[in-house]
Amino acid sequence: MPNELFERRDRDVLIVVDVQYDFLPGGSLAVPDGDAVIGSINRLGQLFPHIVLTQDWHPSGHASFASSHPERDPFDTIDLPYGRQVLWPDHCVQGTRGAEIAGELDVRAELIIRKGYNPRIDSYSGFMEADRATRTGLAGYLVERGFRRVYCVGLATDFCVAWTAQDACRLGFETFVIEDATRGIDQGGSMAKALADMRTAGVGLLTMADVIGSPGDARRTS
Repeated sequence: MPNELFERRDRDVLIVVDVQYDFLPGGSLAVPDGDAVIGSINRLGQLFPHIVLTQDWHPSGHASFASSHPERDPFDTIDLPYGRQVLWPDHCVQGTRGAEIAGELDVRAELIIRKGYNPRIDSYSGFMEADRATRTGLAGYLVERGFRRVYCVGLATDFCVAWTAQDACRLGFETFVIEDATRGIDQGGSMAKALADMRTAGVGLLTMADVIGSPGDARRTS
């Protein structure tokens, strides 16, 4: 890789969302074909000098787990104090293998943001918890480092990737999702909604070819 291409991304950051064993095949909340993102992300890791990882990091008995609500099943929805919540199978419990960032991921991360550790509040976005008030500190870090443009990849497209990208855009970063470096759950039409919501928020949707073919010169797509 020519050094000049690497240097042209000095104000860009690649955010790798939740590539953890519980979201990969065999995990408790496996995203279909989720392991397919790893090769693409590793390739992008050779192009981006600045990389941040997010990591779901739930305590046992988290409010978003179906097991915490008697007579409820995974993928039911309930009202919690901060709004509607999908109930998930137990996943990414602190200290378990399922919560580990996949060892097959070969990138040089400068920061790992852990989220979802408040037992009462879920957290899809790498920037803000689901109460839409509690910030993770990621935005402050990016501002302090002088980053201007954010590229999001990882799992799952229609939840944590989409929420992270929309928050990045709302916080003033030029934001892109590299679609073929993500995979979605597509639960109850969630994929179509996420794509529409991202476009409305101003998130650019790109492919690997867009990014690798013209680094530093990507444009928003409609």
